[in-house]
Amino acid sequence: MPLQATMRGLPGSFLSVLKMYRGYYCRRSYGVLTGQQNTSSDSQQYDGRLYPSHIPTSSVQKAILAVGSGVAALNNPYRHDMVAVLGETTGHQALIKLRERMRNDSEGCTILVERPRIRLSTLDLTQMCALPDGTLGREYLRFLEENRVTPDSRADVKFVDDEELAYVMQRYREVHDLLHTLLGMPTNILGEVAVKWFEAAQTGLPMCVLGATLGPLRLSVSRLQLLVQTLGPWALRSGSRARCVLSIFYERRWEQNLDELRHQLNIEPPPVNLIPSSKNTSSNS
Repeated sequence: MPLQATMRGLPGSFLSVLKMYRGYYCRRSYGVLTGQQNTSSDSQQYDGRLYPSHIPTSSVQKAILAVGSGVAALNNPYRHDMVAVLGETTGHQALIKLRERMRNDSEGCTILVERPRIRLSTLDLTQMCALPDGTLGREYLRFLEENRVTPDSRADVKFVDDEELAYVMQRYREVHDLLHTLLGMPTNILGEVAVKWFEAAQTGLPMCVLGATLGPLRLSVSRLQLLVQTLGPWALRSGSRARCVLSIFYERRWEQNLDELRHQLNIEPPPVNLIPSSKNTSSNS
């Protein structure tokens, strides 16, 4: 999306901060294209930045970004770029706690060391497609296909001023679709809100709490009743009791049965089925 389109309709002070850092993208792109990047091992490798996509900001600038992105996200919850900025500028303390949970988990600690990424380039789609129904890999691939989404759509972290915490935030983004798979939730508003309730209890990220609080306002009366009486309590209960979902090396568990993985993570099966069976759909058409 062009920068002008991204900025349209946003507060002036918010735009001024974004424009101030527009040059970072140009310099980074120039360095990548021409090969004129510093190869030193310290922060000077990225011209004083902590990682390639990092945009340094002061506390005041973060506050402006948080308010501006929050307003934009409230006006249009599908502005994933604004939701991403809101998460990065408000989630520092929650990210610290998530990192500690990962460090205290042997599998999570391995993830912090190896830094795996969930991208199309890292997935063996042929192998995953050949897996039996009910396995994590096959159901995750089915989710991507049926909802026409890709893990490559997750934006790189920019405003987190700690390299390791930036990876924790990136990992959170890249496992979001896996949470939909684990929880059996679709990508409609009800499904997204249920996932946000789980994530709010699991991560404590302010962005998730805000989405869990305001998301229900967009639901119909019948779906709000389903959320409050059934899906919400289940999501909050599972999110608070489950093992840290960022500490799971999903890339090494594609062949694992989905129900077995839920049991290991202490996630209750979804109380209602919101995803129509593709087999049933095809047979009725």
